[in-house]
Amino acid sequence: MMQPTPYPGVNRVLHELVARAGRVLGKNLVGVYLHGSLAVGDFDERDSDLDFLVVVGEPLAEAEVAGLQAMHDRLHDFEAPWAQHLEGSYLPKALLEQPEAVGVTPLWYLDNGWRELTQSVHDNSWVVFWILHRYGITVAGPEAKTLFGPVPADRLRREVLAVMKNWGGDMRKDPAMISSVWYQSFAVISFCRMLQTLRTGEIHSKKTGVHWAQAELEPRWAGLIQRAWKERPDPSRKIRLPPAAGEVEQTLEFIGYAQTLALRSGYG
Repeated sequence: MMQPTPYPGVNRVLHELVARAGRVLGKNLVGVYLHGSLAVGDFDERDSDLDFLVVVGEPLAEAEVAGLQAMHDRLHDFEAPWAQHLEGSYLPKALLEQPEAVGVTPLWYLDNGWRELTQSVHDNSWVVFWILHRYGITVAGPEAKTLFGPVPADRLRREVLAVMKNWGGDMRKDPAMISSVWYQSFAVISFCRMLQTLRTGEIHSKKTGVHWAQAELEPRWAGLIQRAWKERPDPSRKIRLPPAAGEVEQTLEFIGYAQTLALRSGYG
């Protein structure tokens, strides 16, 4: 049995994913890979999900989609806790060499906690591909970095800058988006990481991004950033809890500050 990670429970679920997806896809299966927190070093056995990417040789046929839908529905009930926390997509190999399709072409995607695939561009991003090429963990198939070349830093920066503008703009227009402790802290940590990516042209772990922001950004944000990091554990409970008084307002101010800093500094 393969041991792609140091966590036996995770490996057990990954073994089932590869075996069951392989039975559905047959020769169309190219490889199975991990990105996200397991790859960049932020994995938390209590709270993280399993970010996977299945590369296929050809776009999924209707029968393959149906087979994968049934497979994931059954796998959700597998007797291992990580079976309910798989999150990932099925990516046709050709898309790895089509820059114009990144962020545009939807993939068949399984969200954390879900039983069924939906179509989403969630994993069709330069961020995911950068992590996959630099840090991706091979579960089955050839090494990910042999499938495509490295992601240029300017593409990564442009994508991150667009996320900062669009996602940040949405939150500033609708503060209800960050009306839970989990989402509010997630937003703060994410903007720390994105600012660091704009500075370095690389993706870093959440912890590294927080430490960088505390050292590099104005001291007035240190408390907000530290509280966001402290609130990161136990997302299933904290997504139902409202933030402390004033925390949403300060987070929105921080987002505006980060957007301004990115634009004025000429990142990307």
